[in-house]
Amino acid sequence: MVVMDASAAGALLFGEPDADAVAARLEGERCVAPSLLRYELASVYAKKVSRYPGQRSALREALRLLPRLGIDEVRVPTDGMAELAVESGLTAYDAAYLWLARHLDAPLITLDRRLARAAEDLGLLDPS
Repeated sequence: MVVMDASAAGALLFGEPDADAVAARLEGERCVAPSLLRYELASVYAKKVSRYPGQRSALREALRLLPRLGIDEVRVPTDGMAELAVESGLTAYDAAYLWLARHLDAPLITLDRRLARAAEDLGLLDPS
């Protein structure tokens, strides 16, 4: 089992440069993420449409592929996420991924450098 954040899921959905590496790491793994994942990916979509308005239709189709990734969404307790945000200096959103990885004792797959450093400090960063 692995916890995947929005940066890794976004790479897969939107065909970003690290998509192949993320896909290879997920081979045969059960993926979980906090239920906020869909909101973060919607935000990524909106930013991409703003930057590349001519690609709106293709980006929308990519976003619609989210269910095909087979990510189990988990509700993260607000207090746990909030406390970890305070402790780590991360946003509550990033702390949710970190909390879930710690709670499940599962590695975190992220392309976000700051979140990766925090996960590494806690021994939760995916070694791949």
